[in-house]
Amino acid sequence: MRVLGLDVGDRTIGIAISDPLGLTAQGITTIRRKNIKNDIEELQKICKEYEVENILCGFPKNMNGTVGEQGEKVLKFCELLKQNIPLPIKMWDERLSTSAAHRAMLEADLSRSKRKKIVDKVAAVYILQGYLDSL
Repeated sequence: MRVLGLDVGDRTIGIAISDPLGLTAQGITTIRRKNIKNDIEELQKICKEYEVENILCGFPKNMNGTVGEQGEKVLKFCELLKQNIPLPIKMWDERLSTSAAHRAMLEADLSRSKRKKIVDKVAAVYILQGYLDSL
């Protein structure tokens, strides 16, 4: 069972995919957001290419557990996604996933420019791996 992990932001969407057994997550790309139509088309292509069965979307909550402005944007995005991609979509608490991604890249001694290019993809991996580990 392949699961697609998403880290949805205002400018980019980090993408990760599970292995066929659903044990590990690998980052595959970052979509530069242009418009919702393009975002959906890119995700449809990825779902078809990797034979995705489920989508996991990082759900940004405030540290106190409430849903903020970014969380509302992600919920709206997922509603549009459901209308265009007929797959189950689950939400996953993504608090601190971007911080963890930055920390890991700093430990790997990546330059600032390299970190900036892949942070969303790495955050998607953290989100998806956290979900897979919970199963």
